[in-house]
Amino acid sequence: MTLTAASDFGKSAPRHGVAVLLVDVINDFDFPEGDALLALASEAVPRIEALVERARGSGVPVIYVNDNFGNWRSDFRATVARCSDPSRPGAALVQRLQPRAQDYFVLKPKHSGFFHTPLELLLQALETQTVVICGLAANSCVTSTAHDAHMRGFRVVVPHDTTAANTRQLGVDAVRQLELTLQALTCAAAELDFEQLCEANLRR
Repeated sequence: MTLTAASDFGKSAPRHGVAVLLVDVINDFDFPEGDALLALASEAVPRIEALVERARGSGVPVIYVNDNFGNWRSDFRATVARCSDPSRPGAALVQRLQPRAQDYFVLKPKHSGFFHTPLELLLQALETQTVVICGLAANSCVTSTAHDAHMRGFRVVVPHDTTAANTRQLGVDAVRQLELTLQALTCAAAELDFEQLCEANLRR
């Protein structure tokens, strides 16, 4: 598996007005209430999978924005290998959402994908104006990343069926709050049209 780190960005990388951010989908779910989150996350996996495949097919960059889980000597490849090990609770989920060679990754130390990471620089280099945020958990890292994206001037899209929290209601409430406070677009993933999102960027 070959991945593109943010620092490896080259002149040949395709620019696009939209980018898909996958927040903490590479996860071993080895923490309190991890089982509850895994159960609800598993329901979102087919929709995340379908959205990511459409993105790749449309030339939309896919960026894995992932916690380092406190493993400061690790890297993303090691994180993928560890979390996809069959002995890990989330192995089946991780195996379905494994990154491809053309994807990017950013490791984060805290909740937000922008906090002490090169994510903003990468998005600027990709000429991104709209971020589509999927992943875990809706009321924590997804929310933190969405707020930081909004404060940096990015248009925020959080498809309501591509994220999850420890309870169904927490997830619903978190997405609704993003809709109210950030004017985030929260339609179903299947309703997203990447070309229309780009056209909307031009009208901003």
